[in-house]
Amino acid sequence: MKKLILDSLIVVVSTASIQGQTIKLDAKQKEATVHTKKTNNDLLSYLPFGDKTDFDNARKGFIATLDEGEIKDENGNVVYSMKQYDFIKGNAPATTNPSLWRQSELNSINGLFKVTDGVYQIRGFDLANMSLIEGNTGWIIVDPLLSPSTAKAGLDLANKHLGKRPVAAIIITHSHIDHFGGVRGIVDEADVKSGKVPIYVPEGFFEHSVAENVMGGNTMGRRASYMYGNLLAKDAKGTLGTGLGQTTSTGMAGILDGTHIINKKEESHTIDGIEVEFTYAPESEAPAEMMFYFPKYKAFCQAEDLNHTLHNLYTLRGAQVRNGKKWSQYIDHAIAKWGDNVTASFGSHHWPTWDNKNIRIYWESQRDLYRFIHDQTLRLANNGFTPREIAEMLKLPESLDKKFYNRGYYGSVSHDVRAQYQLYFGWFDGNPSNLNKLTPTDGGKKYVEFMGGANNLLAQAQKSYDKGEYRWVAEVVSHLVFAEPNNKNARYLLADAYEQLGYIAESGPWRNFYISGALELRNGVRELPTPNTAGPDMIKGMTTELFFNFLAMKFIGTDAEASKMKYNFNITMPDVNEKLALIVGNGTVTPRIGSHVKNDITADITLNRSDLDRINLGETSFNDLLKSKKIKIKGDEAAFAKFLSKIDNFKFWFNIVEP
Repeated sequence: MKKLILDSLIVVVSTASIQGQTIKLDAKQKEATVHTKKTNNDLLSYLPFGDKTDFDNARKGFIATLDEGEIKDENGNVVYSMKQYDFIKGNAPATTNPSLWRQSELNSINGLFKVTDGVYQIRGFDLANMSLIEGNTGWIIVDPLLSPSTAKAGLDLANKHLGKRPVAAIIITHSHIDHFGGVRGIVDEADVKSGKVPIYVPEGFFEHSVAENVMGGNTMGRRASYMYGNLLAKDAKGTLGTGLGQTTSTGMAGILDGTHIINKKEESHTIDGIEVEFTYAPESEAPAEMMFYFPKYKAFCQAEDLNHTLHNLYTLRGAQVRNGKKWSQYIDHAIAKWGDNVTASFGSHHWPTWDNKNIRIYWESQRDLYRFIHDQTLRLANNGFTPREIAEMLKLPESLDKKFYNRGYYGSVSHDVRAQYQLYFGWFDGNPSNLNKLTPTDGGKKYVEFMGGANNLLAQAQKSYDKGEYRWVAEVVSHLVFAEPNNKNARYLLADAYEQLGYIAESGPWRNFYISGALELRNGVRELPTPNTAGPDMIKGMTTELFFNFLAMKFIGTDAEASKMKYNFNITMPDVNEKLALIVGNGTVTPRIGSHVKNDITADITLNRSDLDRINLGETSFNDLLKSKKIKIKGDEAAFAKFLSKIDNFKFWFNIVEP
């Protein structure tokens, strides 16, 4: 995701006389209110902020970092800047949750660190960590970050200070792009294909890595611009980071498939002379994930199943929900298998934990964290409570809640509860009134009418705002914004409420969502350069089935003309020796992979898979290929052209906080 920062705020002042009182609302960012300050101060007195153990651990083993405070690509473009977070130091400003401020300061500590003999980490060079393990002949690299430039910078720093060593092997913990996208910065593909540099991955890694953001990629990407604060300035009124790390780098991510697949609960491999004991942990933090132990170093790589935060059981950018019970069970297996021997525990994010006693407490606490949320959500659901009710009711036991590594810096108890409800029961809470609700716009108009019109609604909402009832203001005034999107007073008051909610949010993504919403309410949606994580590796990695299912999903089947189409297209791709059929009818497209239809053939089409890749990369289009005869059609060419005219093109910068 590229960094998208607004240069300035367009300040517009709107005044209105509402029931005899003049209320002045504008597009300026606001300071923290007395209610926001109290909420943040209350947290200061609740959590053990005097405990500096995390700061000691985050700095422990420091060797060096980059003096320039930024990483550039081969063209001189900055792909990651550490110094942009230099403002996060000292006491938390009133406009920030002090716990999130603390977490962000810890995440900002960057450089090369020694974990234990033979184990080192690069931290703060990207959203994730890259770990380096001393093998007999070279480095075993764990998780080569998101961008080639950041991975290369990390490896270069290690070689400079620890002695130059070749890359002997790569281990990728799971199928999220911030853990593999930089692979081409540390290894040549030819060395992987020749077997010189093996890559160890969990089963399903390549398929999930490529497919995760394809079918819902446009919406995920737009929501990610909120979740990661990419629209926001990096300051005390903007984004502080994500809680999991600070932010993502902006280089072009790549991917190389694994040469060794891990798919068992327990299996061992000797990698460059070092024994590695793996445990496969699918459907936890990622669909394909694994953790592993180095007996020689008594060091455990916890991947992203153990972190210094409560993680997401549902990510706000949008994805399939995760199973808290399975997650907990994988951690418990690690406790049973390695808990008696481990002396260093390091992960794909954050800083390590040392000493067996501390590690056991940490692992057991995180195990119980996910189990508690899963089981108590299900228990309360079976007592008839709805997801919103459970999210409001469920509080962690103090024994879990007061540990900083269980705080909701990335996930939150609130939305993780709703994720576990959804896992078992789906979106419907059983209340018939929620079975067929009006759209936000239609419902908004009715709410405004019932509340005595816009002026009365705003007057009452302003009173609630003055009382610090920001959640209620956000709920009520959102109806007015959807009913009357050009009502500036409504937009500005809703933005003010979102902003205060952002200032008190302990979760980095919650803060980023709230303040991004406020920004766009005040200034509208600014269409900046569209982010793109679909590089050549990702496009070429799409299976034929995935490509044509994606094409089928983009068919505008609701269009009157499209719904009446009835076509059978047989497609042959000679460069990869594959064939398929596209069956068009009833507003749908059914790809039949591996065979052609035999009857009622509309057209036989021949094209190369390499040209399909060029289409996805934006280098050409179906129409261009038709004109240049790169696509050969025997039969009804006009029908195929008409079919292609009904393929949707998604708009990235769609509205989120307004109709």
